[in-house]
Amino acid sequence: MHLRSTLRLTLTLATLWAGGHGVARADIYECRRADGTTHYTNAPSGERNCRVVVHGSDRPRSAAADRPAMEGAEAFTRPINANERSSDPARYRRYDAYIREASQLYQLPEAFVRAVVRVESDFNPNVVSNAGAMGLMQLMPQTARSMGVRDPFDPRQNIPGGTRYLRVLANSFNGDLVLTVAAYNAGGGAVTRYRGVPPYAETRRYVQRVLRHYYAYRAGRVETQR
Repeated sequence: MHLRSTLRLTLTLATLWAGGHGVARADIYECRRADGTTHYTNAPSGERNCRVVVHGSDRPRSAAADRPAMEGAEAFTRPINANERSSDPARYRRYDAYIREASQLYQLPEAFVRAVVRVESDFNPNVVSNAGAMGLMQLMPQTARSMGVRDPFDPRQNIPGGTRYLRVLANSFNGDLVLTVAAYNAGGGAVTRYRGVPPYAETRRYVQRVLRHYYAYRAGRVETQR
């Protein structure tokens, strides 16, 4: 499938999600319990010590600025090489609960979040890119900090942080999943500048790969090859 037709199909899917249950633009709150622990919710229900951490109707000012400008290969997520791959197929389901919870919290399709994890790290929580992106969803240090992630190598923090960042980007690009994933790779500034998927070969390949896995996961397939 050519990229042009792939993008057209996915824009239709994004519109369907926006009109249904997938890309609603709700505020997300961070609430601190009496015992000192923190949880996130889109319905605080009168809880105290809560603050909005993602404004559903606001466009992010600098959330994507941490992604380097995509002018050279070093700016892209480094592919997983052979000695970094795990022979344990169970890793593809090991983080299901974290992905499901984060997807529900930030109101994104679970298959979409899973596809990003698959392409970014092949479900390897210890990967570090040449640019310094870390963990399952390959968070850059500044992005990790801005998303409240203290340990990017901890899946319990990395997945919610990466999903929250996807939510911020989705808000910025009106719930368009294609532009959201392009911005996750190339930076929101590049997507805005080019008014669409940037003309970077790596970004276009990245978008295609994420969409391929997204469709597979939507269809209930768990692939074993990248």
